[in-house]
Amino acid sequence: MILQALNDYYRRKAADPDPRQRLPAFGLEEKEIPFIIEITPDGDLVRIHDTRATEGKKKVGRREQVPQGVKKTSGVAANLLWDAAEYVLGIDTRGKPERVVEQHAAYRARIEGLPDAARQDAGIVAVLRFLDKADHARLEAETVWPEILEANPLMTFRLHGDGDLVCQRPAILAAAMAQASTDATATDRCLVSGEAADIERLHAAIKGVWGAQSSGANIVSFNLDAFTSYGKSQGANAPVGKPAAFAYTTALNHLLARDSRNRTQVGDASTVFWSERADELETAIPDLFGEPPKDDPDRHVEAVKALYRAINTGRLSGPDGDTRYYVLGLSPNAARIAVRFFHRLPLRDLAERIGQHFEDIRIDHGPRDQTYLSLFRLLVACATQGKADNIPPNLGGAVMDAILTDRNAPYPSQLLNIAVVRCRAEQEVSYPRAAAIKACLNRFIRRNPKEKEFQPMLDPDNTHVAYRLGRLFAVLEKIQEEASPGLNATIRDRYYGAASSTPVVVFTTLLRLKNAHLKKLSQGRAVSFEKLLGDVLSTVTDFPAHLTLADQGRFALGYYHQRQAFFTKSDKTPSTESTEENQ
Repeated sequence: MILQALNDYYRRKAADPDPRQRLPAFGLEEKEIPFIIEITPDGDLVRIHDTRATEGKKKVGRREQVPQGVKKTSGVAANLLWDAAEYVLGIDTRGKPERVVEQHAAYRARIEGLPDAARQDAGIVAVLRFLDKADHARLEAETVWPEILEANPLMTFRLHGDGDLVCQRPAILAAAMAQASTDATATDRCLVSGEAADIERLHAAIKGVWGAQSSGANIVSFNLDAFTSYGKSQGANAPVGKPAAFAYTTALNHLLARDSRNRTQVGDASTVFWSERADELETAIPDLFGEPPKDDPDRHVEAVKALYRAINTGRLSGPDGDTRYYVLGLSPNAARIAVRFFHRLPLRDLAERIGQHFEDIRIDHGPRDQTYLSLFRLLVACATQGKADNIPPNLGGAVMDAILTDRNAPYPSQLLNIAVVRCRAEQEVSYPRAAAIKACLNRFIRRNPKEKEFQPMLDPDNTHVAYRLGRLFAVLEKIQEEASPGLNATIRDRYYGAASSTPVVVFTTLLRLKNAHLKKLSQGRAVSFEKLLGDVLSTVTDFPAHLTLADQGRFALGYYHQRQAFFTKSDKTPSTESTEENQ
């Protein structure tokens, strides 16, 4: 089903009316080509054109459509009219002169093996003349030559005065496509198209999966006897026709490309989105989960607004709501790619499930905080030291899978665990951690409705003892802050961990200390706090000896809600109610 969906996506994009959005035809592929050798019809060097543009801290070559590359192994195999500098120019960049000779000979042989009609093309004639001259002195005079020697980059040719590359000239394209169609191979029924076709023996590598080999990895691959059956070898064990294999690999590499608007990175899961027909949400939905780029920090917010706009305008109740969307999560596994999850669902279901996620993580926050938290920001806040590298493996994919599976599917218990542990370890219940805890607990409560769900703001009617104790801790901290302004550290820094896990050990001491703090306040202020303490403790009959992990989450929410209520109150009177957010 995955390969079929990708095959359909390729067909749609290959017929895109915008040439800039169109995927390469069968036999071609897109590659980043950093350097183009510009030559005259006589084979003389004009210059080496540097196509690279700066993206962040890296220089990235311009993407060009070139004949599909060969499957690289440890042996020597040359691509048609484009390849690494060692192949194209025969220069030794890694101290292996004998191998370079073989590589350059293979590159030239590949060109000379073209049909007569292609070899007579002016571009091919010029390239062969250039290779015959081998004017290394002229090459070494180019300013980019030291970089070429250092990096062994991909290179190709362009005829002076021609807008296309030599490998893009009609005669060469026709030859490349014909060769891709006629390579000798077994014929069988294609598992993707259902039609008889020449079977692809080695599928093209998939690149762009975070953590996988830079050279790419495979979804369909058989390289050991243990993986084969009935005497079949390699691709014959799962027969996919050459056109279908080209289509799905081209589509997936396009979706995973560095500049793709259809992908997002959630933990270790490289996730791509696409739809059966063109739609504005196709590229907006990935922005809901990933971190927005620095040059467009509002992209995430705009994506959420677009989603809610589609829901609120009734668009999803019409034919658009039936548009099928696909979500594919991939992670590396040695030389292969593991499918973490795959969802196929109508847009209305997808929008409702994502909307439910944002409702679940919605919680009171400060005026400078983001209104909508991306999944990436949620996970980073719960990771050790707030670093993306410390997000537990598989967690991002598991959370994404839960969001897309069902509106009430439970989040992985690990999310609640690390959020609570981070709160306790750092003595800080931050906005993203509180949002994660609330979402985890509410989804658990919906499946086990023995208590009321947590609200985005303070809930004075919530009588759960752990929630009340969290509120109590926040009130005691507030009393201390007002009694001793300018404190470098509060009771939170010393007692939060113990108070949230073993309340009976701590709260007796804290309640005794608060009496000394109240004496420093005005009589009216002290009375107000005493009243608030009475309200919070009205349903607490005893301090538990221990709180479970879930109850520690409830404690954190109570603490966070009460603190936010203090911050958002328009006057200075302590209150059990939250007022309108100061946004």
